[in-house]
Amino acid sequence: MQLSHFQEGLANALMPLSAPHAEAPEWLAALQAQPGFAVYRNTVYKGCIDALLANYPTVGGMVGEDWLRAAAAVFVQEQPPRDARLMAYGEGFAHFLQRFAPAADLPYLPGVAHLDRCWTESHLAADAPALDAAWLAAQAPDALAGMHLVPHPAARWTWSEDHPACTLWQRQRNGDAMDAELPWQGDGALLTRPAGGVQWRPLQRAGMDFLNTCAAGQTLGQAAEQALAADPGADLGALLVQLLQAGALCLPPTPNSR
Repeated sequence: MQLSHFQEGLANALMPLSAPHAEAPEWLAALQAQPGFAVYRNTVYKGCIDALLANYPTVGGMVGEDWLRAAAAVFVQEQPPRDARLMAYGEGFAHFLQRFAPAADLPYLPGVAHLDRCWTESHLAADAPALDAAWLAAQAPDALAGMHLVPHPAARWTWSEDHPACTLWQRQRNGDAMDAELPWQGDGALLTRPAGGVQWRPLQRAGMDFLNTCAAGQTLGQAAEQALAADPGADLGALLVQLLQAGALCLPPTPNSR
């Protein structure tokens, strides 16, 4: 038997609620039939739930540990981890909450969960030098429109259309009191990692479209056009300064870069 086959079979058998089946190899079926094997499966199951609680702390702070643990138990059964790094587990949890019946009265919760996920992705993203504002300022003005900039690998941005999910997420994360007078309208957030730690700041719709256009490989001029289409009154200079200060932009990798 190849070691990889043994490892794959054992890993699948340890997944939550997995059960012996007729096509399982004889050695694996015999292993699963042992009464003590359920202990190991339950340990994996609990580890997955604990990982979700750790990866979605803002959701947990809003709904309580018991509620989140119950939701996580259902999610783990539907979407067990496919990566050994449990810190990265839970990619589809925000979408899961959109159809999770107990969350129906909390329509902002999927947006909050998405921001928790953005924080994890920003934290785990690759390093890259952020674009230097002085370098950009030194470029010829007539060359800027055709320049290509890309979002930094650690940059994440999201817009909540119908709820202030970003403000709710930030206040819960910071331990701030919830304001009963908070305007119930959409908002956006930008997460970056400029100095080794993930930072959050609000971002308007024009900034969302600007970053989306850069991420699609379009030029700086085209990104500016999309930002103004989203908000004709947007201050593009102030927006660019905000993105540079946040470390949200960098130059695209060269063909020979690794």
